[in-house]
Amino acid sequence: MAALSPLERAALLAVAILTALAGLANYGAWPAVPRFALATLALAGLAWLVSFATGHLGEHLGPGLTGMLQSTLGNLPELFVVIFALQKGELVVAQTAIIGSILANALLVLGLVIIVGANRSSDGVMRFSKRLPRDTATLLLVTVFIIVLLGISLAAHDPASHHVKSISVVGAVCLLVVYLAWLGPYLRADRRPERGAGQEDSAARPPMDMRLIVALLVIGGIASAFVSDWFINGLEPAIRQLNLSQAFAGLVIVAIAGNAVENTAGLVLAWKRRSDLAISVVKNSVAQIAAFLFPLLVLVSFALATTLTFALAPVYIGALALTALAVWQVTGDGEAAAFEGWALVALYVVLATFTLYE
Repeated sequence: MAALSPLERAALLAVAILTALAGLANYGAWPAVPRFALATLALAGLAWLVSFATGHLGEHLGPGLTGMLQSTLGNLPELFVVIFALQKGELVVAQTAIIGSILANALLVLGLVIIVGANRSSDGVMRFSKRLPRDTATLLLVTVFIIVLLGISLAAHDPASHHVKSISVVGAVCLLVVYLAWLGPYLRADRRPERGAGQEDSAARPPMDMRLIVALLVIGGIASAFVSDWFINGLEPAIRQLNLSQAFAGLVIVAIAGNAVENTAGLVLAWKRRSDLAISVVKNSVAQIAAFLFPLLVLVSFALATTLTFALAPVYIGALALTALAVWQVTGDGEAAAFEGWALVALYVVLATFTLYE
């Protein structure tokens, strides 16, 4: 591990200890709240581990491909959490975990990244490429279109409302086709980044050995699957003891813990003034969860104990629709001021407050 700094070694050791304690708590039948807390911390730690390894893997790649890699592998915790929740009949947790991941990235994480990036800019405005924000808004709107139409149909009790599963399957396939049609040209247009501010440290240090990177990714992926199962095992008794709603657990706790990648990577990159890459990490995650992970899980759920569809509670339909508009408004012009980041964070806080009473 010669390529690792003492701080990085300490962080990896902390993740390993948290994961071991979470397993001990799960199989040792510890009290509900400590068991759930350890699983949550381990889940966040493993998300960081995957982000750390992917960051080294993508050191010499363009911002688009690097952001895509970090988003794809960083979404492993959400993927496993939703699958285990559906297998154990926790539909509300599965739905809010997916929706919460979209909203946490699009509002909370993006807002914080904009605040940091704008404050680090000489003129108080964070600037970035316009293409990815606009593409993300389009993909998010396609997803929201399906969700809103289903919501209206169910509210009106029209004939289509009796075919939610069939409509969800068609919508999922369409979303996957649109996402893949976008992904190819986007990655082909990606360019390697120029050396600039915030990249000096990476340039000065020798690259991490590829075998170590692959080992960390494999370990992180396998451990994420186990910890996600432990997380779901401890979820129900913990939220019952703490008097929290399932909606709050899925939309806030799971979303924030599972999105540690975007939190850490996006904020650090924004601090280093690497605006395009910071926005790429966050925006790729929003686009991927909305237009790839969500429809993929809808299709996978037909093989599980509980079926996931695009039918959501009205408050989440409204939140997604307004979030798509807010994201387009704030980032569509390729620049954002700090107050716009605070506005996105405020929207997430208001939404999180709603879930406390759901």
